[in-house]
Amino acid sequence: MKTIEFTYHLKDIDAIAASVLEHVDSKTLLFNGGMGAGKTTFINALLKAMQSSDVATSPTFSIVNEYALPDDKVYHFDFYRIESIDEAYNFGIEDYLNNNHWLFMEWPERIEELIPEDSQTITITILKDHIRSLKLTINTKHLTKKTDLKTVKY
Repeated sequence: MKTIEFTYHLKDIDAIAASVLEHVDSKTLLFNGGMGAGKTTFINALLKAMQSSDVATSPTFSIVNEYALPDDKVYHFDFYRIESIDEAYNFGIEDYLNNNHWLFMEWPERIEELIPEDSQTITITILKDHIRSLKLTINTKHLTKKTDLKTVKY
């Protein structure tokens, strides 16, 4: 497992998003953080870094939103309201999981048993006004070290 940590001011979010994308080697990203931590705000910055003209909105009620990329698409999920795996199956989660598009998942612990093994986790924590900590955890089995921690401050 490899963890890369960023500490940033919200005015630097676009640079952080571009940097995070340089380290990602999976198209399935799991977003952890409390209410108001900035998960959807960070997803907006990722979309911008991926050259999308779409604006992310929280899919709390729709469960999934779709955003266009120049040669791909992103499915943005919010599983906060999902109460069972059956609900996920009812809206066709397996179709999304079995495609080759980007998957951004908020509240992924609600469907934990369905999450692809190659997923990577982004955890966002509020440190103080406009300052966030972001940890990118890459679930790699090919690294020789058990943990490789790198800290970047912006």
